[in-house]
Amino acid sequence: MDLRAPDIVQTAPANEFAGFSGNVVELSDVRFSFIAGAPPVVDIDALQVVRGERVFLRGPSGSGKSTLLSLLAGVIRPQRGTIRVLGRSIGMLSSAQRDRFRADHVGLIFQMFNLIPYLSVIENVSLPCSFSQRRRAHALRAGLSVQREAVRLLEHLDMAGARMLRRPVTRLSVGQQQRVAVARALIGAPELIMADEPTSSLDADLRAAFIDLLFQECARERSALVFVSHDASLAPLFDRTIEFTQLNRALGPPGSAGAA
Repeated sequence: MDLRAPDIVQTAPANEFAGFSGNVVELSDVRFSFIAGAPPVVDIDALQVVRGERVFLRGPSGSGKSTLLSLLAGVIRPQRGTIRVLGRSIGMLSSAQRDRFRADHVGLIFQMFNLIPYLSVIENVSLPCSFSQRRRAHALRAGLSVQREAVRLLEHLDMAGARMLRRPVTRLSVGQQQRVAVARALIGAPELIMADEPTSSLDADLRAAFIDLLFQECARERSALVFVSHDASLAPLFDRTIEFTQLNRALGPPGSAGAA
């Protein structure tokens, strides 16, 4: 299967943000609710993440952490406030522009993985390079071919055996699917990596390998990392820890009802 992007797809130039030195993420007075007129589930006064920074966002389930990641990725738009990623105001982009920007510059590790069931392991990992010429070009520079770069990432996660690479993802365990999702997010070196409970299905050894790969790749490319989890034991590994119950004003004082 040829996973290359068609030549007619127009994406951001590979070096558009190469010299970017401002905040990778910048939020100002952001408020979001799923239903018009309903109380907000996310209400944040300010948040900044600088290039290369590793941020641990800790909070209980249902507190709005995943909603915040969707806002940062441009999947949804706030009713109020400004969200800037790499200096670009996400709310000012059309739906198609947000999709293109996300494909070029954001690596997402979803709670539910969102793998393509009819593709193999290596095809799933290579997939972002079929939608982003920028990420494809970077993968080619790093690994000489997209598949070789995908294999390099999978090797760190003990997923690079010849039979494993061609295995359909529907035949993987939950932990194996999670590792494929990690490699897919990292390929092509997006400037912002966001992970939503990414270690929940990994044992201690694989969790250590995953964290090592994630930090190594982010350091190599100076990518910013926003890592969402309720596992407080991981917090000391990061540059900064943010308690979401304090960041999100929608949660109210401690002990009040949380966000949906």
